Amino acid sequence: MKAVIAFDCEQCRTTYKVDESRAGQTAKCRQCGAKLRVPVPLPPTEISPAGVTIMRRAERSKPFEPVSGNEEHIEAIADHVARYVGEATKVFHELVSDLIQVDVHHVPPGPDHDFHTLFTSGMSDRPMTVPDEVEEYQFAELLICLPADWTLTQTDFKHEKNYWPIRLLKSLARLPYEYDTWLGVGHTVPNGDPPEPYAPGTRFCCAMLVPPLRFDSQLAALKLADGRIINFYCIWPLLPEEVEFKLQHGFDDLIQRLRDRGVNEVIQLDRASGVRRRWWPWSH
Repeated sequence: MKAVIAFDCEQCRTTYKVDESRAGQTAKCRQCGAKLRVPVPLPPTEISPAGVTIMRRAERSKPFEPVSGNEEHIEAIADHVARYVGEATKVFHELVSDLIQVDVHHVPPGPDHDFHTLFTSGMSDRPMTVPDEVEEYQFAELLICLPADWTLTQTDFKHEKNYWPIRLLKSLARLPYEYDTWLGVGHTVPNGDPPEPYAPGTRFCCAMLVPPLRFDSQLAALKLADGRIINFYCIWPLLPEEVEFKLQHGFDDLIQRLRDRGVNEVIQLDRASGVRRRWWPWSH
């Protein structure tokens, strides 16, 4: 027997029951004409030894939904980052966007910071599906920091070893809307199941979201004129053993270990593991 998905129209509360094969599809309510989308059922809850909920993503079922960005919000986000990080001198625009328009802005190294900062705009154009108790975290944008010698030209982007941080920003920004979920501090998203390295030449295989610890604390949140609050998170790539440590011991223990070892927002491709003993010969 096939499973049935039951859901209500958000406008008139009419209840619908459809076959599970229609998960993610859209239609119009027969009563009020509102646009409906059949929810995608969540997989069974899996809990790690540290009490961390593990969500395993099924294949996306939503159809392609072309959109364009909100210019007013893009400008507000760029101004906010310029105030606390630096002026973006380049924007990598999406020519065709699905669900949200994710543009990546580039702040080059400057007098106050010897690294590149990349940040998104567009992720916060839609609310994420957050639990009721954290409604203030519905909107988010992401940052990632790269060493000063990282090459960021279109020619360089032909090689995945240079492009993967931008690909990661875009995929994480779009993920909450593809799967009706959310991203916040302490969340980790592996690169596949089991996780695989993002590119040749790196062992990084998972992204963890961390508050922007290196910057002015005011960067962490932006209140727009319409009242919504955009929260900013930095992406810290993790090594395989750090992912396992987080599942066993939790976010707080992992971030403390990483900071004790001098790990910060700026990606270090050759850095030592933050959870291996320093005197082990294979820890470097």
